[in-house]
Amino acid sequence: MAMKSFYRLLLLCLLLALAGCATGPGSTQAPTVNPQAQAVAVYHIGVDDQLQVSVWHNPDLSVSVPVRPDGMITVPLIGDVQAGGRTPEQVAAEIKDRLQAYVRDPQVAVILTSLRSHEYLSRVRVTGAVRTPVSIPYRQGMTVLDAVLAAGGTTEFAAPDRTELYRKSGEGTQSYAIRLDSILQKGNLTTNYPVQPGDVITVPQRAF
Repeated sequence: MAMKSFYRLLLLCLLLALAGCATGPGSTQAPTVNPQAQAVAVYHIGVDDQLQVSVWHNPDLSVSVPVRPDGMITVPLIGDVQAGGRTPEQVAAEIKDRLQAYVRDPQVAVILTSLRSHEYLSRVRVTGAVRTPVSIPYRQGMTVLDAVLAAGGTTEFAAPDRTELYRKSGEGTQSYAIRLDSILQKGNLTTNYPVQPGDVITVPQRAF
């Protein structure tokens, strides 16, 4: 009985160790879906976001501005301020600091009124040998099959069982093998993985 318990414990340890291994490029292991992928814990301002800059008791200095392609916004009196890649609080702090040369103890608030850059980042893209390569908005519960069907399916030149799903992982990108032909022709949904914002699905052409 003690020996059986030992083997069970050993097997459990091996399973936990395997589960903790990093997934290699082109892996057939299912990708880990981050349930918080849509949420942004600390939002960093992006290009085309719309900002409302409010200076208390100074309506002439309050302005609604879009973030330009260079990441800058223009504020009365102080000119250009870097907004792209920063939080609203960081932008407000810089505006306050620079306004102190003109206004006594300025109280500044920066509010995001339109998150246009977030919409861009929250898309799923399908490229390669599909009928209509697309960039589509992410929806809760979307899978690889949903995205490929939105692209019109594969072309006659596709090699669907060599399809790859690319997902940002830390500082790099992780790829996962998708058996798309098995999904489309056989109804085998084993690799019909849930997608998440920012994923790219690539269907290669077959070799001639």
